Amino acid sequence: MVNRQGARWASAVCAMVWCVVGLGGSPADAATPDLKGKFEVLKDEVSTHVPGKVKLIEFADFYCPHCHRFDGEGLALLQKEFGNKLEATMVGFPVIHGKLPTPFDMYEQAKLMGKGSEMKAVLFRTIHKDKMTGVLDRSLREGLIKEVGLDPKAFEEGMASGKPAKIFEEGRKWGERIKVQQTPTVLIDGNIKAETIDPENLKLIIQSILDSDKKK
Repeated sequence: MVNRQGARWASAVCAMVWCVVGLGGSPADAATPDLKGKFEVLKDEVSTHVPGKVKLIEFADFYCPHCHRFDGEGLALLQKEFGNKLEATMVGFPVIHGKLPTPFDMYEQAKLMGKGSEMKAVLFRTIHKDKMTGVLDRSLREGLIKEVGLDPKAFEEGMASGKPAKIFEEGRKWGERIKVQQTPTVLIDGNIKAETIDPENLKLIIQSILDSDKKK
């Protein structure tokens, strides 16, 4: 995971332990006795839960290697496990300083055009596998835009409108409001915050929500 405070000391260094943790009790367990796993219920946030479906928000930084790994491995496992019972999306939350926000704006523009998931995968690959960590100028962007099946002209017009940047900024403020300290951090159904993003922990939380729905 990447800690926001730690990033101030080493902007390119991330620290994360991918391990299975013990799933003990917590204060949140007392408030939500039907839910299992390690999580925090945010009392000031409203639940967005819809019976039979779980909404997962991934607060992530495109430049964070652990976000890349979670998106490609952990999230993929959850989507395979729960199928259409899980609705997942990403909110850009930069923690590594000195990087341009272009990937975040590109992702938001692609979401507006119906290709958010595809663009997210391409951006993570471009930054972490292709090692293109510099400026994503228009000539480089054009190839990525075409790769996900979008029209470059319409895409760039959308980028120039400023709307993607505004959405990105709203998401960043959302992360600050719920005190995201490290990436990736997961928010489930609007008010269940999980910083322990081990897939087994997240599976336990999600399954217990779905099991609780069946009892109602």
